[in-house]
Amino acid sequence: MSLVVAKQVEKSYVVGEIDVPAIRGVSFALEPASLVSFIGPSGSGKTTLLNMIGCLDRPDGGSLMVLDNDVARLSPRASAAFRGDHFGFIFQDFNLLPVLTAFENVEYPLLMVQRRPSVERRERVMSLLESVGMADHSAKYPDQLSGGQKQRVAIARALVTTPKLVLADEPTANLDSQTAYSIIQLMRQMRDTFRTAFVFSTHDRRIVEAADITFSLVDGRLVDTKGADGNG
Repeated sequence: MSLVVAKQVEKSYVVGEIDVPAIRGVSFALEPASLVSFIGPSGSGKTTLLNMIGCLDRPDGGSLMVLDNDVARLSPRASAAFRGDHFGFIFQDFNLLPVLTAFENVEYPLLMVQRRPSVERRERVMSLLESVGMADHSAKYPDQLSGGQKQRVAIARALVTTPKLVLADEPTANLDSQTAYSIIQLMRQMRDTFRTAFVFSTHDRRIVEAADITFSLVDGRLVDTKGADGNG
């Protein structure tokens, strides 16, 4: 079963008195444990698509099924619960809470969303920090970490709830070239280890090269699809 199936999805935003189309009749499917990239110029609709997949926004038309759920029919409360149960998120600005240590940042979703027992939380958090090479930095605060270290913590946080899908919006945009490469390799490793799908909105060609499938967007339309072998 596909994780996500989009059929002729439409999305517009009202700017002043003007209806501005963001997504225009887009159709695609995302498979379990895949690496997927959405590419395109700024304003092409990449982030809008990720927000709809992640139930942060809802389509105006068409059909968007995520884990066999019609996301357009979920109430705001149901959407929040659905996100907490099934998704992880990675951001270009890391979005770590500055007053929490690396351990506490990774633990936070288990406290706020899944409310797991303390012993279980500690085992899960330390296991993930170990997996991303950050166990020795668990007591450090974000301002004591490099950009690459922050993103490693963010990846651990995204995976801590055992999501089916991790949505990553420009995850390498604020990293130097060498660090970005190591983060991409880490995400591939995490996909293989945890069998979690990663979906990227990106301009980074290295992510595109690592992806199993790439969808190209221009002005809210899907204009090209390529697999890992380079074929459309």
